[in-house]
Amino acid sequence: MKVLIVDDEPLARNELHYLLKKNVLINEIDEANGVMMADQKVNANQPDLVFLDIKLDDGNGMALARRWKKLPQPPAIVFATAYDNYAVDAFNEAAVDYILKPFDPERINEAVARVAKIRGTADQAENVAEQAAWQNPRLSITIDDKTMVIQKRDVMYIETQGGYTHLHLRNDKLLISRQTLTSIAQLLNPRHFMRIHRGFIVNLDEIDEMQPSFNHTYELTLKDGSKIPVSRSYVAKTKKAIGLQ
Repeated sequence: MKVLIVDDEPLARNELHYLLKKNVLINEIDEANGVMMADQKVNANQPDLVFLDIKLDDGNGMALARRWKKLPQPPAIVFATAYDNYAVDAFNEAAVDYILKPFDPERINEAVARVAKIRGTADQAENVAEQAAWQNPRLSITIDDKTMVIQKRDVMYIETQGGYTHLHLRNDKLLISRQTLTSIAQLLNPRHFMRIHRGFIVNLDEIDEMQPSFNHTYELTLKDGSKIPVSRSYVAKTKKAIGLQ
């Protein structure tokens, strides 16, 4: 997907560019600092999506959106602005979303996913929602009748025991939940967490050693001294994840 960012503030453009470049649906990001440049780039490059500020140094973003609606292939518009009093006008111009500064990464990803669905890439849109979950540094865990919020970085490893899921945290803390290992795994970034056994997920950043065990299995030693098994079917993947041949 091709995206154009239109904002007269360099810092706002940089922030939005940084957030968008992480999105797997986007393969091209361009920028414009005003009405004239934006109009030229939309007509020349035909972006799929424009993140558009309303008040620009050389004109008005709302007027641009009205003009672009008349194009044979108009871009989807997401208004990204510091002003909260133009939302009704924005949706009258068929805007996909109206996002206020400072930008919320999840809201940005949701807007991109919505455009992807409109353009028939629903499968990839699901990936964006998954990415948004991965990028959230917090993890909500249901324990009995309450929900606890923890930092993902504090999770050393997770295991299943007797129908329960045990989350082993730093400083010897333990949480026990009915949530399944699979459901929790879907919320964890695979760059940092990996399944190493049918019943175990490990925080890759906490691995200290990997040693051979019996019957072609391995054992991991974590930084806190915990030892957890790596089953045969996960050995190659685990070695690759921690940089072993």
